[in-house]
Parts: sequence; structure tokens; C-alpha cells
Amino acid sequence: MAGSTVTKHKPSKAKKYMLVRYGRMRQLGLFEHNQADVPKTPERVVVKTERGLELGEIVGQFGCYKSGQFKLGCEQIEEYYKYNSVKYSCKAAGEFQRYATAEDVREAKHLQRIADDEMAVCRRFVKEMDLPMKIVGAEHIFGGERVIFYFLADRRVDFRELVKRLAREYQSRIEMRQVGVRDEARLLGDMETCGQECCCMRFLKVLKPVNMRMAKLQKATLDPAKIGGYCGRLKCCLRYEDKTYNELRRRLPPKNAMVKSAAGTGRVMDSQIITQLVLIQKEDGSRFVAGVEDIEILSSGTDGAEPEAGIAEMNELEDTEDEAPPR
Repeated sequence: MAGSTVTKHKPSKAKKYMLVRYGRMRQLGLFEHNQADVPKTPERVVVKTERGLELGEIVGQFGCYKSGQFKLGCEQIEEYYKYNSVKYSCKAAGEFQRYATAEDVREAKHLQRIADDEMAVCRRFVKEMDLPMKIVGAEHIFGGERVIFYFLADRRVDFRELVKRLAREYQSRIEMRQVGVRDEARLLGDMETCGQECCCMRFLKVLKPVNMRMAKLQKATLDPAKIGGYCGRLKCCLRYEDKTYNELRRRLPPKNAMVKSAAGTGRVMDSQIITQLVLIQKEDGSRFVAGVEDIEILSSGTDGAEPEAGIAEMNELEDTEDEAPPR
């Protein structure tokens, strides 16, 4: 009896993904590809999404890829979005088509000029139809399949007739997307007071609310010109260090707490978050400064610190507020 032949199945290779930023709203997505490697220089690519062909740029070329595979796992990506309270799926956003050519780049610039003209026409239609909306941006998808208009509105708007007029005008699929004021800055913004492009334009994907508590904790000025961004809301950069500031603050003893150090025992009069230094007053009225790691808390006091000048009137602004103070 002849021996049975065992058929060995060749294991399938793991799918490779690259992280790409694409679209007018600077969306991020993982795209499947079969390239042997990913360039370590800035590179534009053509990808296929559910909206059609789009031009994008590879993210994380420096150290984030190994043999063409994006090294960050799904868990790490989801952890970032979890921290920002945003639901995110690691499902691929589409497929890589090719590295962009000079012709692709020229075509993208041409389509953007067309989109500017389309936006002007859309604004004219909105004015003629007296619709309560403000057109702030337009995007002509690279593959030519559709045109997307972005608008601001205080309430829901019935734009069905507007879409019909635009579809007849351009013989393309029309989409209307309602956005907020921070998204408007992403579409229209340019340079911020720091001298850099608006973060929402360059890299910031999640526009989570920013509140006055963060400015107070970081001892930021309350000058509206300095803490208000292009969008008129509090600057997103106030959130960047908020987690670290909170962690450092929790290490400090509360005001009026009794503490002990090598220099003596006394009551906490003040403290500095960044330097982690504590100002202590002895019973005889003399004061000295000690590092938080050099003191022992004997009894917790009550944080009776008076609000800083100019901040007291802001105390009613809680975590849900992200408006800059009025000018």
C-alpha cells in the first residue's frame, strides 16, 4: 500500500500596512500594501478609500516601519484614541495604489483650484436659496468621483435642493458635511502665534475640548490674544501637557499641610508644579524651600489658596467649556 502524501500548505504572509494622512480634513488611516519597504523620506501616495482615489502622505517614516510594516500594533493605536475618548477601529481604511508621480501632484493642485471655484458657486446657491449655513471649504476627490462641501450651521439644515442643483451643475456625486469651528480652523487656518502652522492642519487628528482649568493649572496668561487660537477657542496646545501637570500636582502636599524635612517642621505656604518645590513656614515665622522628595507629610491641610488675580472670575468655567475669554 502506497504511503499517503501529506500536502503542506504554505503559510500566507502577514498583511502589510502603512499609515497615511489624506483628504482635506487630514484624516489618518491604515492602508494595505505589498511594497518591500517604505521610504524614509517624505513621500506622497495615491490610496483608494471608500470615497475613491485620494492623494495622501505617509506618516511615521522615521523609525515606525520595519520591512514595510507599520510597527505600532492595533492595541497601541487604540490606546492613543482611548486616552482622547474617541472610538477608533484598526480596520484598514483602504488600499495603497502607488507612489504619487509629478503628474499626480499637478492633478491634485488642479483639482484644488477647481474646488475653489465650486465653493464659490455653492456659496452663491446658498445665498440665492437663503439657507442658514456658511460654506467654509470644498474638496474634489482625486479620482473625480465626488465633490464634498464643508459647512457651518447652528442647527440642522435641509440642503436637499442645494445638493440637486450642485449635482446638475457638476454632474458629480455631491456630499455636504457639517463641521465645527475647530474644523473650520483646520480648513482655513494658516500660522499660529507660535510661528508654526495650526496643529489641526499639520498633525492633530482628535480635536478634544480644552478648558479654562488647564490654563489655570499651567499658570497660563488669561490674555485672550495669547490663549485663544485661530478658531477663537482655547488653544489645543493647553491640553498637551495637562496630563503631566496633573500627575506632578498630585505629588505636592496641599496648602496648609504640616510637613517635616531635614531643615525642620512647618506648614506649606505655596508650591511650584514644574520645579516640585515647596515653600514651608516654621512656627517662628521663618521660611525655607524644600523639594517634594525631601519632605514627609505629617498632616494634610486644606487647600485654601486664593485664586490668582484675574482667574477668580473664570472659576465657573468647568471642563466642558472651551471658549476663550471675551476680548
